[in-house]
Amino acid sequence: MKISDYQQWLYQSDHDRGFDRVQPSQTLVHALEEMGEIAREVLYLEGYRDPDDMDKRRAMLAGELADATTFLFKLAYQFDIDMEAALKANQSKVTERFPVEKGREFAERYLERQRRNAERMQVGG
Repeated sequence: MKISDYQQWLYQSDHDRGFDRVQPSQTLVHALEEMGEIAREVLYLEGYRDPDDMDKRRAMLAGELADATTFLFKLAYQFDIDMEAALKANQSKVTERFPVEKGREFAERYLERQRRNAERMQVGG
């Protein structure tokens, strides 16, 4: 499926049901609500709590990611933004900002900071 096809389908689906009349601020609130649900699933999958079933949790995460993405795509159409074009532009931005070697160096520094912070939290706790 092309991104533009999904965005067009979503608009039509919302229009048919009257959901296209919801204010963008409410769409954003729903997207943020979904982000909280994503956070819960990520925490479970990372071991915050013992998940009852890892496959079930991954499936739940997939569903929550799809829900959040749907609301983001809706927000885009509410402001007449073509997400396919926006994502293509983002690819160029990322490629220019983080060439492979620079990106690897950045990732290593970031991961080292995470490791040091985790150690600091263990020692201080």
